[in-house]
Amino acid sequence: MRGARIRQKLKPWMLPIAMLTGLLFHDSIHYIAFLTPYLIFAMLLITFCRINPREIRIDAMSARLIAIQLPVAVALYLLLRPVNEILAQGAFICVFCPTATAAPVVTGMLGGSVPRLVSYSLISNVTVAITAPLAFTLMSDSDVGFLATTGTIGLKVAPLILLPLLIALILRRITPKLHHAIGSHQSVSFYVWAVSLVIVVGNSVSFIMKEPPEEFVTIIWLAVIAGLTCAGQFIAGRRIGALSDDKISGAQGLGQKNTVLAIWMAMTYLNPLSSVAPAAYVAWQNTINSLQLYLHQRSRSEPTALHKR
Repeated sequence: MRGARIRQKLKPWMLPIAMLTGLLFHDSIHYIAFLTPYLIFAMLLITFCRINPREIRIDAMSARLIAIQLPVAVALYLLLRPVNEILAQGAFICVFCPTATAAPVVTGMLGGSVPRLVSYSLISNVTVAITAPLAFTLMSDSDVGFLATTGTIGLKVAPLILLPLLIALILRRITPKLHHAIGSHQSVSFYVWAVSLVIVVGNSVSFIMKEPPEEFVTIIWLAVIAGLTCAGQFIAGRRIGALSDDKISGAQGLGQKNTVLAIWMAMTYLNPLSSVAPAAYVAWQNTINSLQLYLHQRSRSEPTALHKR
């Protein structure tokens, strides 16, 4: 009981601790970086095992969110391109990037609809996989093949999103007890996500520190743009979610991004320096998530404290 109470109090601070750990030990992160896809896979499998397939559906909120994600990403790119191409690409990728694979985890912890968020996560990732090749071809100076890019991005996204879902469905059909046992350990996925965050932050810090001093101003502006787009998407998503009586799912669906994928896409198909924006987005979105988890935890503990009085 005491251990559970300690873990409950520690949970709101896990994300800042993870980010700080990645910052302090960034020189050694490359030794465990290969674990990232496996950690994401395990985290999603736990989350998907909590879901009834009949609850997964495309609703009005998903349509509204995707209608914001793509046009705003393009609009920001066109707006900033005359000012600075790298800043334009950084802003674009921060909005264009699909919903984080970990978003259902946080949504469940905050009391939102996990099935609804999973539905939008699937829509968001598939949409990005389809539209990214054209977008990157238009923004890149190099000749990036449409089909080749689609295949590459598909191979990056599909195994992380679809395979855990498929396994969860198979387990549900074949071994319901194992399916239930995995789904009942939702809290484990949170700590798996914290380890993933350590790796992402560590890799991002290592990349930024290798950049020459003359790029410092651009790096600062990319971090500022990441913060503005992050806050803007959480606010917009919350308002869109309110129309479906689910502010939490709306906010997490639009605001919490798959920054691991975003950093990879930026470094592969855009100016590599633009990847600083999604790297900074990691810190911004997890600061917001930490604050939300803290406030949610406090709101749940306050009625208990009042009842004891």
